[in-house]
Amino acid sequence: MLSFYNVLQYAVELKLLDFNPVDKLRVRSSRRKLSGEVDRRVVVNVRQARELLIGVTYVGQRGKDGRRGERLVAFYACLYFAALLPSEALGLRERDCHLPAKGWGLLTLEKSRPVAGKRYTDSGEVHDDRGLKHRGDAEAREVPIPPELVTILRAHIDRFGVGADGRLFRSGRGNVVASSTYSRVWEEARRFSLPPERVASPLAGRPYDLRHAGVSLWLNAGLPAPEVAERAGHSVDVLIKVYAKCLDGDRRRMNERIEAALN
Repeated sequence: MLSFYNVLQYAVELKLLDFNPVDKLRVRSSRRKLSGEVDRRVVVNVRQARELLIGVTYVGQRGKDGRRGERLVAFYACLYFAALLPSEALGLRERDCHLPAKGWGLLTLEKSRPVAGKRYTDSGEVHDDRGLKHRGDAEAREVPIPPELVTILRAHIDRFGVGADGRLFRSGRGNVVASSTYSRVWEEARRFSLPPERVASPLAGRPYDLRHAGVSLWLNAGLPAPEVAERAGHSVDVLIKVYAKCLDGDRRRMNERIEAALN
């Protein structure tokens, strides 16, 4: 369904369609619960996220370049620690990364590599080469990244290098990593890292859920909503609607403030 939607959206961009008909279907179904709202059951905590990243390293047979999962650890880490979309992480280039020896780094995002299908890309590749979602072709987004992710990215570049175009994440043949590949690796990593009852639950069921966990972490750390929205590439109103149920302890803090005012 997602690929079909992307095809229609691409037709809109080419001005072959005036609008995406799927969007009308979404409006008609607005009486139902907001589909974009994050289910807090998918959101991992920091300890679980780190354990899952370790589990990724055990996926695949060991070859000359290590296990298959080891090439993707930094990719998943970007989804969590920088709250990137998978397509944004796939488009990440070495020149987009400021990775100092110590302290916080910075990612300057300009490209994304969404799945569109060979018939619908100018290059004939499965993944299109586009600007960021909801932004102009030349408009960038800066995302500060913690020292932990800086270390992970530096180690990835040192071990696996970068592609001819500077991209960090590539398949063994140098191509863009397919969504089916990083989804299968993630499924195996969950089985390595989580107890059986958690594997059967929605917890981090998709790689995309790492982004949800990252944004939820920022909100619960007390970052102002406009700052979180800017880092995640959301508008503030969408951010609040999507992540409203992922604010741990927010009601308790509000009750304490009301009680203090009453006293």
